[in-house]
Amino acid sequence: MESLILFDYDTMRHIWWLLLGVLLIAFAIMDGADLGVAMLLPLVTKSDDERRVLYNVIGPVWEGNQVWLITAGGVIFAAWPLLYAMSFSGFYLAMMLLLVALILRPVAIKYRSQLPSEKWRKNWDLTWCLTGLVAALVFGVAIGNVMLGVPFRFEADTLRPVYEGSFFGLFQPFALLCGVLSIAMLLLQGATVLSWKTENGIAQAAHRWAIWSGLAVIVLFVLGGVWIAASVPGYRMDTALLTANDVSNPLSTDKAVTVASGAWMGIYSVTPLAWIAPALGIVTTLLAMLLVKRSGLLALLMSSLSIAAIIFTFGFSTYPFLLPSSLDPAAGLTLYDASASHLTLWIMLLVALFFLPIIIAYTSWVYRVMRGKVTPETVNDAPHAY
Repeated sequence: MESLILFDYDTMRHIWWLLLGVLLIAFAIMDGADLGVAMLLPLVTKSDDERRVLYNVIGPVWEGNQVWLITAGGVIFAAWPLLYAMSFSGFYLAMMLLLVALILRPVAIKYRSQLPSEKWRKNWDLTWCLTGLVAALVFGVAIGNVMLGVPFRFEADTLRPVYEGSFFGLFQPFALLCGVLSIAMLLLQGATVLSWKTENGIAQAAHRWAIWSGLAVIVLFVLGGVWIAASVPGYRMDTALLTANDVSNPLSTDKAVTVASGAWMGIYSVTPLAWIAPALGIVTTLLAMLLVKRSGLLALLMSSLSIAAIIFTFGFSTYPFLLPSSLDPAAGLTLYDASASHLTLWIMLLVALFFLPIIIAYTSWVYRVMRGKVTPETVNDAPHAY
């Protein structure tokens, strides 16, 4: 079987590092739009009919959009088992908070219009809005904590992960900035979706919020970059000391990790082309703001590219780390020492090459079938509308 594997072990690790990034980007773009629309509910609507429009903008697609999160979670479990074990145990309470938000969201969507009571509907509207806000915040805070380093270590004899942090310790100032940046990104994504899919008052309000959220994205993104360069401890690993295609062992004696302020910026001096990612993040955000009144679809495309560029910026900056350790830097998880076996990665790649095109084709078909504007009239005329 090993003779059938076309790529060596380290190449397979890089392929799955990129695929994990692509899946996270797909989730942030697709389901991020749903979260953004939920957060915008009290900001762009005035009547019950308008609020129903927002539910029905995302109604046909939100369940399919969650597939990307489930797929990314499965990839972490199968391709990066040590990362799964450490992150899901260390961030347990944060994960539970996220799961509560994601569980309440479909309840709000499906129950909201079941009764004509105004109080009933307003309560579910508030719940839906808060689920979007909490989920966006938790995702951003998680990214911020990865860049700060997570307080964990491994027991030398068993490789059992030990997390020594606390739930409230996750909400440090830099992590909160990342959380607010995440909220702004998804607000922009939701606003561009509404500018594309709605008309009149909702679309006009969405235009305004696209501009404000876009400005927030640029300011927070630049501020975060300056903060990282000036004072956030970064992690650097000497990859020249590693043995090529070695088995995964986060406590390998060949691993040399140093911690220094601004070290996360090292990739940009070694590989100047990496600057394309943050530059593209700013340029595409500006284009989304400029295009939102002219073409909602083009603005949505630019907003999606902005999300991809910002996430790639994070990935390039932290390379090759997946989860650095602030407690024991040498125990930090990297793509070289946290992966599953060579054979497992190869089998997973074959499965991904088969199923990903199917998911993409199905998603494209759904959006084509559900094309067109959503208005109060179309909602009231549809017997199965939310």
